[in-house]
Amino acid sequence: MERGGNKFERAPVVKDIKCIKSMKNFVLVGIVACILFGAVVVYQFLYFNDGKLHVVFCNVGQGDGILIKTPSNKYILIDGGPDRGVTTCLGRHMPFWNRKIDLVVLTHPHADHFFGIFYVLERYSVGTFATEDLKNKTTSYEELLRLVEKKKILQKRVLAGDKWRVGEVTVSIIGPTKEYLQQTSPGGTIGESREFASLITLVQYSEVDVLLTGDSQAQGLKEAIKDLSEAIDILQAPHHGSGTGLDAGLLKKLRPNLAVISVGQNNYGHPNKKILDLFKVHDVTVLQTDQVGDVEIVSDGNKWSVY
Repeated sequence: MERGGNKFERAPVVKDIKCIKSMKNFVLVGIVACILFGAVVVYQFLYFNDGKLHVVFCNVGQGDGILIKTPSNKYILIDGGPDRGVTTCLGRHMPFWNRKIDLVVLTHPHADHFFGIFYVLERYSVGTFATEDLKNKTTSYEELLRLVEKKKILQKRVLAGDKWRVGEVTVSIIGPTKEYLQQTSPGGTIGESREFASLITLVQYSEVDVLLTGDSQAQGLKEAIKDLSEAIDILQAPHHGSGTGLDAGLLKKLRPNLAVISVGQNNYGHPNKKILDLFKVHDVTVLQTDQVGDVEIVSDGNKWSVY
């Protein structure tokens, strides 16, 4: 249709309107995305800057992986579990923008405690790597040590008496002694099928004490706590709740309010019924990671609670 020699070009106008609407929708989606992202940042900032101690027993299956956040936002990892599952736990309990762990402590070179550290080193920068002065004949552990060295991470071999002050939190190695290590692991080598010495760590923040035991056995734990004069608040059940990690005498001395068992599907009978009965007799609350998932303890230095 023509009028005055000119044509009405309706199609381009419709096209322009559609383009404008599309751009408006794109801008709207962008604004909403920015608002949601900002909300996540604000939430995580407030949550992770609460000025409290957080101790998270990660649900890593049959293994150990414990994340500690100090009140001043320093991060410590005790063991790394058997696979990449530990990084999923870190993602849940660290702000997404933080890719630094100040201290990684490996209690002993068994695969269910160290293999996940490979994946941690892929994603996070690590300030210090500390472990026992023990070797493992498996090539995977040798590869881990080479990777730590390649990344120029400070390495320390620790024994009873070593400690760190990380912000307001004290991390003390209370076992094993050099003598116990030599006695239980002749030649300085640990096998994959038998349990020997394991680092025993006492985490203290003001009035709150958390005892982390790795795969320690009753005799090693007895030696490690001989100088403890006060009860502890939280106990990691030794060796995934095995029957050889605790006895009535140890529990009477430690007097924990809460015991956490890091455990997954296994063929070892963990946790042992004898140990569960022992906790029940001594009125100790027990939480298992295979039943409740991550166990997070939050403390202001005087009181603590489970989240």
